[in-house]
Amino acid sequence: MAIDTTTPTTPSTGAPLDTPRLSTRDKLVLFVLCAAQFMVALDFSVLNVALPELGTDLGMSRSALQWAVTAFALPSGGFLLLFGRTGDLYGRRKLFLTGLALFGAASLLATLAWDPASFLAGRALQGLGAAAIVPTAMSLLTTTFPEGPARDRALGIAGTVMSLGYTVGMVAGGMLTDALGWRSTMALLTVSALVVLPLAPGLLPESRTPDRPRLDVPGAISVTAGLLSLIYALSTAADHGFGRADVLVALVAGLLLLAAFTVVESRTQAPLVSLPMLRRRTVAWGNVGGLVTFSMMSTVIFVLTLYLQEILRLSAFETGLVFGVQGVLSAIAGSIAPKVIGRFGARRTLVGSLTGQGALIAALLPLDSHGWSVWLATAAVSLASMFHLGAIISYGLTVTSGVPDEEQGLATGLVTSTQQVGITVGIPLLGVLATTSHDLLSGVHTVLALDAAIVLAAAVLVGLGLRQGRSSGRHPGQPRV
Repeated sequence: MAIDTTTPTTPSTGAPLDTPRLSTRDKLVLFVLCAAQFMVALDFSVLNVALPELGTDLGMSRSALQWAVTAFALPSGGFLLLFGRTGDLYGRRKLFLTGLALFGAASLLATLAWDPASFLAGRALQGLGAAAIVPTAMSLLTTTFPEGPARDRALGIAGTVMSLGYTVGMVAGGMLTDALGWRSTMALLTVSALVVLPLAPGLLPESRTPDRPRLDVPGAISVTAGLLSLIYALSTAADHGFGRADVLVALVAGLLLLAAFTVVESRTQAPLVSLPMLRRRTVAWGNVGGLVTFSMMSTVIFVLTLYLQEILRLSAFETGLVFGVQGVLSAIAGSIAPKVIGRFGARRTLVGSLTGQGALIAALLPLDSHGWSVWLATAAVSLASMFHLGAIISYGLTVTSGVPDEEQGLATGLVTSTQQVGITVGIPLLGVLATTSHDLLSGVHTVLALDAAIVLAAAVLVGLGLRQGRSSGRHPGQPRV
């Protein structure tokens, strides 16, 4: 069954009705949930430019610095599905608040870290807190705002805020590190948690499934261990390649554990992930679109960072300004995307956004070593990011539309897991072609060409997959995506 996410129209003209105005309380709820997700998105990027100074201060080798990123990525991606379902069963608000408190305390530990072990412990606990915050915030949003224009608008704002968080992190990280040192990047996250946490208890309603079935422990263990192994393998491969024994062992173990997870879920009475849900075309193809848009855009940003600094010789601050333009246009896209979805539907918006993203990535292929290329890079990646944000919002709507409230944590857990895995897999799978190339510019061109081809192919496949779902088994008058 496919669900319609289009805006209601007037009977006489077919023109879209105005999006319902949000009440003051709705706006405050949206602020709290978006602020929490902004904080997590900020954490993904704010530390990047501070790593060299951090390593010198704490005595961490260059090879050990990858763990500053991996220690966060492992739990934040590995526990998403488990915490999404736990929130469904035992209370989303309760788990959201627990995650916020843990994230704030972990950020303080990372700020005050006295050696590598204490810093990495703080980063790992930050990731665990993020794994609780992200799916519960998304499910609280989708259960607070009813399906239709109100949810479209809320998800549009949330998507914009998350995109801005990543971009602001890249710019703010460099400015804070230059002015106050690397610890200020972690202190910023501590302060952010202290701002959000006191507001949340009085605003957010508690929600859970009414019957509270038992948690699927075997499924939870297999999927969490599988995701942890897979994310470790891909994160480590980004720096050391796929030839290392630990990378290969973790990759094989992760795939086997995820295969075992599907067997467990098919046999348990109360599965962690409903396999019938995964067979919904909106869920399956929506997540394919999400996986591609995240993995391929993160790869573009990675290789452009190398290109701007190592070929065009821009400073870290100047590179941050290039991506700052991207953030501004992403904010504009966030205000436009719900209206586009209301006019054309989530399916068409997802396909169109992937197409636009792929075409603009292809427009980067003429980049060379001359100064004019910075203008092409700025314009193309910024416009591509607008389509990227449209894909983020429309794939989230596609996956969660029509899902009962008691399964929203599961659906949003899938959405956020796709996001995390997408961010993780793109760089080791494609970005490594640039970092290992004897000619960096040639490597960048190879990555961009493959990236654009993958996004455009995904646009075709997602369009066909969702079109088949729309045309099969639908009753007359039944809504569609």
